[in-house]
Amino acid sequence: MAVTPTIAQGAPGIPARWTSSAKSGVGTALSAKSPLWFTISHGILNEIYYPRLDSACTRDMELMVTGPGGSFSEEKRDTVHVIEPFEDGVPAYRLVNTAADGSYRIEKRIVSDSKRSVLLQEITFVALKGSASDYRVYALLAPHLINAGMGNTAWVGEHRGQRILFASGRGVSVALASSLPWSTCSAGYVGFSDGWQQLRNGGVLDPAFERAEDGNVALTGEIGLSPGTGTALLALGFGAWPEEAAEIALASLRDGFEAAAETYAANWRKFQAGLEKLDRQAASGLNTYRISTAVLASHLSIARPGAAVASLSIPWGFNKGDDDLGGYHLVWPRDLVETAGGFLAAGDARQALQILTYLRSIQQPDGHWPQNCWSSGTPYWPGIQMDECAFPLLLADALRRAGHLPRAKLDEFMAMIESAASYVVRNGPVTGEDRWEEDAGYSPFTLAVEIAALLAAADMLDACGKNEPANYLRETADCWNDQIERWTYVTGTELCAREGVEGYYVRIAPPDDAGAASPKDGFVPIKNRPPGDSDKPAEAIVSPDALALVRFGLRAADDPRILNTVRVIDATLRCDLPQGPVWYRYSDDGYGEHEDGAPFDGTGRGRPWPLLAGERAHYELAAGRPAKAAELLETFERSAGIGGLLPEQVWNRPDMPERELRLGAPSGSAMPLVWAHAEHIKLLRSLHDGAVFDMPPQGVERYVRRKTVSPFRTWRFNDKIRSIPAGKTLRVELAARGVVHWSSDKWLTVHDDKTAENAFGVHLVDLAVADLPPGSTIAFTFFWPEASRWENVDFTVGVNPSD
Repeated sequence: MAVTPTIAQGAPGIPARWTSSAKSGVGTALSAKSPLWFTISHGILNEIYYPRLDSACTRDMELMVTGPGGSFSEEKRDTVHVIEPFEDGVPAYRLVNTAADGSYRIEKRIVSDSKRSVLLQEITFVALKGSASDYRVYALLAPHLINAGMGNTAWVGEHRGQRILFASGRGVSVALASSLPWSTCSAGYVGFSDGWQQLRNGGVLDPAFERAEDGNVALTGEIGLSPGTGTALLALGFGAWPEEAAEIALASLRDGFEAAAETYAANWRKFQAGLEKLDRQAASGLNTYRISTAVLASHLSIARPGAAVASLSIPWGFNKGDDDLGGYHLVWPRDLVETAGGFLAAGDARQALQILTYLRSIQQPDGHWPQNCWSSGTPYWPGIQMDECAFPLLLADALRRAGHLPRAKLDEFMAMIESAASYVVRNGPVTGEDRWEEDAGYSPFTLAVEIAALLAAADMLDACGKNEPANYLRETADCWNDQIERWTYVTGTELCAREGVEGYYVRIAPPDDAGAASPKDGFVPIKNRPPGDSDKPAEAIVSPDALALVRFGLRAADDPRILNTVRVIDATLRCDLPQGPVWYRYSDDGYGEHEDGAPFDGTGRGRPWPLLAGERAHYELAAGRPAKAAELLETFERSAGIGGLLPEQVWNRPDMPERELRLGAPSGSAMPLVWAHAEHIKLLRSLHDGAVFDMPPQGVERYVRRKTVSPFRTWRFNDKIRSIPAGKTLRVELAARGVVHWSSDKWLTVHDDKTAENAFGVHLVDLAVADLPPGSTIAFTFFWPEASRWENVDFTVGVNPSD
């Protein structure tokens, strides 16, 4: 008669939490047969993703050791960790974890099986005090299946006569098998009856706990080590059902570690061999270039070629639970284009083109891209960020200019290009959110991307014989470019007086407000700050984002306005750390740990971003200072964590060992940040070439060399300008067919000008007002023929002296 397994006590366990985002290693097999991605920190495995790289299925997996005198220790807290890759550019890892008290050493090698969805750990236990027989070694696995720690079921079972540790949840199962038979095993609820609690409090596992259902669960098994067998191979298999997971785990055990490791390494060697030779040996001995290229490739999807997530981590994950479904393992179109740029700089145009193809597949019907999405393309957050809607156009043109998108291939992408250009030209220049995903308005960074993208799209349209739409895109780009300073450059402020400059570009200016003379006079809501500390005058907030005007070719590096802004940026946002200068995102940023080191929880204090040192290095190179750019490259690299991975932010306060925060070292935010590794690769390529690798040439030619000026100013319902310089034509753009009923002499003389629809669905007409003297006022309203009605509101635009 079958015996019902004993259910563990303490259901459903404590609330589930994720783990540290401070990864020291990430890896995958680069094999369609192995849709599995793994991460490492603190000497142990953390999140393992399956069957998609946006589906975390574990919290962590570590070893625990009991020894003489009832001692108890665990790898992640009680050992000193060393990690190294098998070889340059191969993200398989050797780990050595030595007990802090010197009693033992654990040596591990970790790879995934290229033939199957199995993660392999070869474990060798070495007693440094006493003999091996004095110790017992246990594996502890915390499943968090499909991005959730609650609602999982764990049990101790068998498959083909071998004892296996199982867990299931949300249509996925895992099976943990050992080459040495498990001794005592247990399934329990985290915080009450899990193996850590049992061993920490009583020194032994209770084998009666064979099952833990529908909760935050953990599995524990004693590895059957003995004085003669100090090495074991653990195989963690993933499948749609328990039997599948167990079957492939046992198959990997039979094939052994060496065969899996050789195939894994061969896949990575082949990938790395096809790249540009930009190798760089850091002082740490690590090849930073090959680390960055491996990070980019380790974040690529298998099910959706071309998709790549922002990071296989959850910032401050140890403080977050199941309500943070996405973490950073989502696709952001901006980060994805930056990733594509990293691949292109490394010489992998095929992968960059695959990313463009993926972007085409997730473009929305109206031409925009979602703020972020799952790798399947399903949108996650609902924001609209105009730089993300424009970036894919820059990628397409970069591929075209490099010869990877010839005319026939370009034709395949024209529908995407025209739709994206149409969305940008109709909905810009104001963005719903800036690149930091926080504020609406006129952002120098977003404006730079939008304008550069319109010029790039125009060239691509010209290449396909579509000259009239191309000319309209250039006219709009010129019009927006002329107004960047009107929107975002301030003069005569307190900060100007303090720093001795004439003016500077602000971080972002809010959308036009009828109560303000210009957007720069408004207020910006600073996100992630406590109530009462959120609204700041736009003129008081600066950001390195303004350097995008140089990076994307719209302003010269030695433009006096840029030089003024650099001076202000350095006075307010530069943070000198042991590795060198690193910059904050913007004044009063709240995205980072609290002052006491507590994790970001919706509010906090922004910390410096190594990525911005890379961007600053590109500015220095554009300014003709390659030596300074090379110094900043070293600062960038010295900001990496153990293993060479680049973090999102670094800690800028005195050491707080109890919170694992050290001055200049990675904070608790995302690590690795793929965007930072892409910027690192591009910087290596830029220094190699002696020029900024990804600077679009159109703006440089048009605005820096030729000083092109627009004859227009554009009025539209999402950008109701209130004045134009004398000598400019007023272009009115509408979303539907209309008649502009207007006058420049207080309605003594009236004009009715009909709009005409262009290729982008914009209904426009140019009002002949260029001859009006300063001080004139243009008044106008609209008649809508389709609805046979008047707007019944008069709008006015004043004529100012020329710029």
